[in-house]
Amino acid sequence: MLDKEIIRLKVTGDFACFTRPDLKVERMSYPCMTPSAARGILEAILWKKEFQWFIRRIIVLEPIKFCTIKRNEIAELQNPKGNPIDITDIDNRVQRNSIVLKDVGYIIEASVYVDDALIDKTKSSENPITVMKYREMFKRRVDKGQCWHQPCLGTREFAADFSKPSEEDKPKERIDYPIGSMFYDMLYDEEGNVTPLFFYNVAIKNNILACPEDKAVKMLSSSHLPPQKNDFYYNQVVCEHYQKEEAEFKEEAEL
Repeated sequence: MLDKEIIRLKVTGDFACFTRPDLKVERMSYPCMTPSAARGILEAILWKKEFQWFIRRIIVLEPIKFCTIKRNEIAELQNPKGNPIDITDIDNRVQRNSIVLKDVGYIIEASVYVDDALIDKTKSSENPITVMKYREMFKRRVDKGQCWHQPCLGTREFAADFSKPSEEDKPKERIDYPIGSMFYDMLYDEEGNVTPLFFYNVAIKNNILACPEDKAVKMLSSSHLPPQKNDFYYNQVVCEHYQKEEAEFKEEAEL
């Protein structure tokens, strides 16, 4: 059952980096929060295996401003088929620029989803599972400032402040911004295998990034089980996805 009531959460921060996976070497952020980042923030506040988050849309409150920062990173790319890189090796360090967002503010709109079979199974128990139960639990945690871990805006070093939005929380200026393709989320099957989801012809229209309903519905089938693969496997999956996409573009160009 998908909750008809929409939960709204305001998140702000000094910096954000929603990294574009289609760019290499140096990080560059999308112009606004991605649906996967929104889900991560909600799960940082409340996560239970009995329910999932259904992301509806993201409202951009602050003007889009990019800035460049320089950070120490490792010099080599992680090789999924090789040995893990020693990040403590000083000789393997390099400085890279990152294009990140500055002074960001968003309102996330989402709903709670609970499988109907689980609702029916616990209906006659002492502690029945309902969408209202987790919706109200989330609201209480937001009011108290509680979270499982500190939410972040794309990367761990960019912490996010969260609160219940007020009537005064409105966009400061109208924003219409074309994005193109955008990463949606990682879809895990029951064995921990992963498929990256993207949506296309994306644009911020009147400060709103609308999340496609078909992708949100598909994510409801994503497994809660811990991934059975290591991080190198998932990096390889994304890399192969873009290699396949580039090959298809070249074929179309030749035609």
